[in-house]
Order: sequence, then structure tokens, then C-alpha cells
Amino acid sequence: MTIPFKKSFYRLPATRDSRCTAWLSIAIAALLSACASTPLPPSQRSDGVATSPENIAVAPPRSSADENTLRQLVALQDRLDRVAAPLLVNNTPLCKGNARNLLGFTAKNRYSYSTEFSSAAQKLFNLDERLQVTGVLAGSGAARVGIARGDGLVAVEDKPLPQGENAERQAAAVLAPLVGKRTNVKLTLLRNGANQTLDVPLTPACAFRVELGNTDAINTYGDGRRVLVTRGMMQFAQSDQELGLVIARELAHDILSHPTQRRDSATIGSVIDNLIRIRPELGMVTGLAGIKPYAQELDAAADFLGVYVAARAGYNTADASTFWRRLAERTPASVPNGFTALHPATSYRLAAVDRAASAVRTKQASNKPLLP
Repeated sequence: MTIPFKKSFYRLPATRDSRCTAWLSIAIAALLSACASTPLPPSQRSDGVATSPENIAVAPPRSSADENTLRQLVALQDRLDRVAAPLLVNNTPLCKGNARNLLGFTAKNRYSYSTEFSSAAQKLFNLDERLQVTGVLAGSGAARVGIARGDGLVAVEDKPLPQGENAERQAAAVLAPLVGKRTNVKLTLLRNGANQTLDVPLTPACAFRVELGNTDAINTYGDGRRVLVTRGMMQFAQSDQELGLVIARELAHDILSHPTQRRDSATIGSVIDNLIRIRPELGMVTGLAGIKPYAQELDAAADFLGVYVAARAGYNTADASTFWRRLAERTPASVPNGFTALHPATSYRLAAVDRAASAVRTKQASNKPLLP
């Protein structure tokens, strides 16, 4: 993946081509379908944001700066994955065509990071040739049996798991036929110098990747397979509750296959591919970046379903329209790379949000299934 640390739950400025290859390579083993980017702290941004004098007056040693950057990236990705996890795990009835079994954890080794951050990653996370668990999905089968960060991956069903530079892709080839056919897998881990074997229940989840976009523009994108939330949107969504609403709505677009219906999934995909880079080409995402604004009917459908997606994950949707109204005020349609420019029918959308929130409240009060 393209971030310097974790994937699907935790990722960092990884892989040599700064792309989300960690998810592509070990997607089957990942706990979520999320893959983040490498948002840089203000002092290292390449998007024209001015650095503060205190950030540039005394430059720390390069190794120290890389470690600090890495820590900040981990914090951003931790938040995104923590919020996304219940949305993906609790909505399989709504994303039946995209539901898959996942192992419930993510894994990386020293080769999962770009050259720029490799030394910092090895120092901070003690990575070597072996794939090591870097994140565990709360509530997953992996969490229930006690898999933890730092566990090394030794074998699955007594078959040794690969090590070295291509370990993630090779591990995916080993795991793919297993997770698709079983409810449990036998996994051998290296912990505290000794091997330990666990029977890991697989976790059904919506198999969409949730990615972090390296730009301060306040926006989200979905290409039918992935959801990207920009650094700017994460800063705007001040609480995890608000961020949950954001991710849920974009997941709804993917569940409803809207990018495919609009025939612009490839265009959106190219924007996502760019923004998950450590240093994206921001000139490629000026204005609408070739993406058509959503028709109000499609947008309202995603808003309506998104309320159910959020509610099923435990997020409070009673006052969801207040957040979306505030977002529309912060990013008016005149801001070409902002959220409202791509989703202009604010009043129409908010009416759908209010209808869904009312229906959810009624069903919750009567203990009825939260299905639209």
C-alpha cells in the first residue's frame, strides 16, 4: 500500500511504487478492504500549504523527521480504520455481492515500505523478512482468538508462509483458496520466540477498501471497489461519529454500483490511485478532475442507504443532516475540488437523509431489522 505502515487496518508509505500494493498482495489476509495513503504533516506537504516558521527554523535530523512523519501517518490511518471497521463488518446484508471472508488482521514486513521510510519503519516497528501482524480488527475472529500486533506469520494450514521482498503477494496466493472456502483456518504464529498455533474464525465483511487521500481538499471518492477519504475531510470530520457518516455514505455509492452506472469508475479510480501516493500529482486533481457531478437521484439514494449503513455500525444517525449541512456550507459548489461540487443537490440530499433517519429511529424503537 502506499502508506508508511499499516494496511487494511494499518498502512504507511509502503511499496516501492507508492501504490496500494500491500492490499493487492495480501488483501485476502487483511481485516478490512482498506488501504490508505501517506498524508504528510504540514511541514512536508507538497500541495502548496505554507509551513510554519517553527517547523522550518530548526530541521531535525532526517531519521528523526521520518520517524515523526511515520507516527503521524499511523495516527491518521488508525483513526480511519477504526471508524471504517464496524461499517464493513456489520453491513454484509447490505453489500451481499461484495461480502467476503477476511482473516481479520493486516500484516507487513520490512519490504512493505518505500525506501524513504524503510529505516524509520524498521526502527519503530522492528520489522524483518517475516510478515508481522500490524493491526487486528476489533470484534473479528482474529481478535477473539488473541492475535496481536507483533505476531509473526509462520504458516497457514501447516504450509509455510513466504518471507522476503515479495512475501505479501506470495502470501495472498497461498491464502486466497483458503479464505474463500472455509469458516476457519489454522494459523501458526511466532510470538516471544516460540511458535503458537491458533484456529482463526474468518470474519465476513464488505470487501471494499477504505483509503486515505493525501490532499487537504475536503472530499471523498468511491470507484465501486474503494472508498477514499481525503486528509482534509478527516480534519473536517472532527469526531469519529462524523467520520463514520462520511465513510458510510461513500460505501453506499459503491454498494449501489453508482460509479459503474455512471461509467466514470475508471476516472474516479485514477484519482484514487493518484491520491494514495505519498506525494500525489495535485495538478491532476484540480477542479472536478474529470468526474461528473452526481445527479440528485443517485446522490439521494446513497444518502438514504448511507444512513442505514452508519446506523447498523452503531453510529448515531438522528441528526445526520446537521453534519451534511455544515459540510455544504464549508465546501460550497464554487470550490471546484470540494465535496459539494461533486454532490450539488444539497436540499434534495438532506431530505433523503432526514427520511432515512426517521425510518431508522422507528425501526430501532420497535426492534425491527435495520434494512431499507
